[in-house]
Formats: sequence, C-alpha cells, structure tokens
Amino acid sequence: MPTSSKLNVCVLPGDGIGPEVTKEAVRILRFIAETHSYDFRFTEALIGGAAIKKHGTPLPQATVDVCLASDAVLLGAVGTPEFDHLPSEKRPEAGLLGIRRALGGFANLRPAISYESIADCSPIREEIVKGADIMFVRELLGGLYFGEPRGFKDKRSEAFNTMRYSVGEIERVARVAFDLARKRKKRLTSVDKANVLETSQLWRETVTKLGKEYPDVKLDHMYVDACSMKLVTSPKSFDVVVTENLFGDILTDEAAAISGSLGMLASGTIGGKVGLFEPVHGSAPDIAGKNKANPLGAIASAAMLLRHSAKFEQEAKDIEEAIREVLDSGYRTPDLDNGNAKYVVETAEMGGMVEHALSEVVDRRRAYHAV
Repeated sequence: MPTSSKLNVCVLPGDGIGPEVTKEAVRILRFIAETHSYDFRFTEALIGGAAIKKHGTPLPQATVDVCLASDAVLLGAVGTPEFDHLPSEKRPEAGLLGIRRALGGFANLRPAISYESIADCSPIREEIVKGADIMFVRELLGGLYFGEPRGFKDKRSEAFNTMRYSVGEIERVARVAFDLARKRKKRLTSVDKANVLETSQLWRETVTKLGKEYPDVKLDHMYVDACSMKLVTSPKSFDVVVTENLFGDILTDEAAAISGSLGMLASGTIGGKVGLFEPVHGSAPDIAGKNKANPLGAIASAAMLLRHSAKFEQEAKDIEEAIREVLDSGYRTPDLDNGNAKYVVETAEMGGMVEHALSEVVDRRRAYHAV
C-alpha cells in the first residue's frame, strides 16, 4: 500500500485520437480514486499540433512546468498532417521528443501481450502467438533521435544524423531491464547490431559486463534483424528485451502483431524526474473524432502509471484484469474486428465496459478478503 493516496497527474491529450483515448484512461483513474477514496487530481496541458495552434510551438514552457510539478504525466498522441510542411524542430513530434528530454526518463517500458481471446486478430498463427508476453525496455534519450550533430547540408542535398551512446547511458537502461527480468522469468535478450556498428559493440560489451552482477538472469544477445524475424516466428521465446532507441521503436511497433493491434500497446517511461505514460499508437488522424479508436492501450498505460509512479500495484493489476475480462467477454473495437468479433464497440463504450469490469474485479477481491 502506498504511503500516500495523493496523485497529481498532468494529462496531455495531444492530437488526433489522443483526446479520445486519454478521456477513457482518465475515466478509469477517476474510478480507482473514487473506489479507494484516493485524492487524484488532473491538470490538462497542450502539446504537439494542439499547442502549435494556440501557442505557435509544439511544447510551450507552461506545459513543461506543469509536467515537472506533477507526479506523473499521461499523454495521448502527437502528430497531425497539417504541420508536415514545417521543419522537424517545429513539428508536433518535436513536442514529444522535447517532453521526454525535459522529464529525463531514459527507460521506456513497452509490454507486448497476446490475449488468448483476441489471438485470432494477430496476423501470426494463433498457435505461435498465443501465450506470448514480452516486456521491451527501450533506451529513450540517446541514439539517432537525440545524437548531435544532425541536420541538412547544401540546400537539403544531403542529410545526416548521429548515433551516440556512452557506457553510463547503456548501463542505466540495462540495469532496469535486468531488474525487471529478475521479477519475471529471469531471461534477458539484448538486441544490437554489433557486427556493423561501434555503438552496438559498446552496447554489447557493457551489457555483458553488467550481466555478471545478475548471475540468476540468463542473458543472450541478438542482432536486430534476427530479433525482428524471431518476434514473428517464435515470440514466446522472449521474456525481457532491452535495446537502443531506434531499434526499440521499430521492434515494439512490430510487436503489435503479437497483440493484434497497435491500439493494444501501452508504454511507460521511467528513470527521470516524472514518469511519462502513453499508448504506443500514433494520432491516427483518419479516425480522429469518429469514436473508433481503441482506448485499451491508453487504459493499460494508466495502469502502468499507477504501478510505477504511485506504487499502486494491486490497482494496476485490477485494471489489467478488467481489460482481459472485457476482451474475454467478446468486446472489441473496430481495429480488432477481423470478422469474428462478437461485439464491436466504440471508444467510449469500450471505456465504459472496462470501468464496469473493473468494478466487478474490485468487488470480488474485497468479498474474498472479507471471508
């Protein structure tokens, strides 16, 4: 039980479907607060395209300030095509990179779970994917996304980025991965491209050396291309996977095939001043405002927020169980409808179903403890 029931959450709805899915995630957090008599307070701020429209910048200082003054940040999605003509540093996505840097979180946790009831939604055969449960740990503040120098030369006839890592950056994210592996199946796969890249050679050397401090965890190394293939041919062979920024971005999007949809994937960024929690999916402008978005990734991100920022482990487990029960009951959003769906529901309805299931989960647990 946490020492305090108070939690200040900054909500950054963002662009596209972001406001729709964060609304449902906040609904679930409010239910937790009301059910347990906790003091949760929510403050909204602007980021991405929404911030550009009002303030002319994708990350206003006011947003940074309110995030840093909070206990956790819940983000929806960033990005809108209307700003694609802007230079990269002024686009909505720059706001996302900026808030990550400002909060200082270096370890991005991305679970990829195959729920048995929707295993048929995966493009991978059910017998291969069913039962897969992977925790990706993506380094978030280094590599090509943040390395300097970067830019264009000779009137955009040439472009360049810098991939750069230090031993300290690698050690700190690898330690998070080792600690997580200890709590799971005690298996860790480190992914790199050490046959080509010097940064990957340093990555492999550093992770191997650190592994000596964790003799109970079985460590293996894999090239990113081999890992990419194995994710779709033998996903159950993985437990915890740690990798650098770009590889982690690509591999975790690929892992959506395990869960059946990008809309199912949650994430939490830890290690900095304030934790940042967001679904992996993008802003999906083609379905924005149509009540078709899958809010389960955002709701699962809210569960991660409770686990990592508030230490509300039981409440996080209750939300995750509620998600599983709703799916087991046959409810799916349009992205999970492959023709076999029993009930296809909209964004708000799915949020309501999770809230109802959560109520039953909490009631059952309380009744059990009362016996």
